[in-house]
Amino acid sequence: MLVANMKSGCCVSLLFSALFLYACAGQQSSRIVFLPNEQSKSAEETVSFESLEIIESQNGPGRTGIPEWVIRYYNEEARGVETLAQYSGRYAFVGENRGTNINALQQWAKGFSVTHDLPRLVALRVEQRLAAPASLYPDDEYGEYFETMVKKALDSQYPDAVKEETFWIKRRVNSDSGEDAVTAELPQENSFDDLEQYEFFILISIDKESMQRQIREMMTGIKTGTPPTREQASAINKVQQAFFEEF
Repeated sequence: MLVANMKSGCCVSLLFSALFLYACAGQQSSRIVFLPNEQSKSAEETVSFESLEIIESQNGPGRTGIPEWVIRYYNEEARGVETLAQYSGRYAFVGENRGTNINALQQWAKGFSVTHDLPRLVALRVEQRLAAPASLYPDDEYGEYFETMVKKALDSQYPDAVKEETFWIKRRVNSDSGEDAVTAELPQENSFDDLEQYEFFILISIDKESMQRQIREMMTGIKTGTPPTREQASAINKVQQAFFEEF
């Protein structure tokens, strides 16, 4: 599964780096894994869209009619979606869920809410942006500011966000490929070498100026119980100034 790249003392980092929601629909073979954002997979687990063995999709057999945003997401994560002309000037977030029970996945997609589910995607992206330039563990680099900022992103609402599209594919996953296939609760008669798995994707977009304004207000409004050290204050100021360059 996923490995958190942070020390165990940082509860928020571990929460979002290794967050999985399991939903069972009454069958052992219906285990579902919710991946909270586009960077949940490690570099070793990244698989190009071209290499996938796709059985069918929402639009028909094989690779028929698969939207460009799904292809971009697979190859370049959500930032690839943002390069599409129709999402110019907008941030993209993708909720992903996978499993063997299509009915349970459809229920998840139907119930996916910008109000309740988007904050988790935003919080993880904020966490990753803060962690990326840190020379120390983020909670050492920024002090309490790190955890407070991630929690603030999680607790916020993003009223300008739009749930754009939902799409699913069904593909064959080979256990020898190194991918994190959902196999742990499959019946014994199922072959792990020939697992057919559904993957659902929900695309959300939000105006960049609106989100940047909201995040700037979060960053400047943070008050921590323990004041940052001089080095931490310098690191906080530095990441604030360049926050949206890699967001």
